[in-house]
Amino acid sequence: MEIKKLIQLACQARQLAYVPYSKFKVGAAVVTEDNNIYTGCNIENAAYSPSICAERTAIFKAISEGESKIKLIVVVGSSDFTFPCGVCRQVIKEFATKECRIIVANNEIEYKIFTLDELLPYSFGPEDLRR
Repeated sequence: MEIKKLIQLACQARQLAYVPYSKFKVGAAVVTEDNNIYTGCNIENAAYSPSICAERTAIFKAISEGESKIKLIVVVGSSDFTFPCGVCRQVIKEFATKECRIIVANNEIEYKIFTLDELLPYSFGPEDLRR
């Protein structure tokens, strides 16, 4: 699927965000190894720690539907180039293919593409436990 369409899907998901406290909406679109697409938005909670980021919402939706690997994730926030937080980067690491790419976008034209190693160098993942 083309990047422009994935950014549009992430923007649509962002509109569903529940953010009464921060007012900072984030949307994400995940493409799995089987080329299925899952979207997610951030959902806040008054107690804060039960809140969940858009990236994890989309990834957990994919995994809960039987997917096992993601190959691409698009993140669109409420400001310039919203990057996945550290927790989301670790979750991406858990389910990413070796070729996984992370796209952070402002809109359909302005976006940047990263590898997971660029965003989470010296990481620890499931392959480290299988040795």
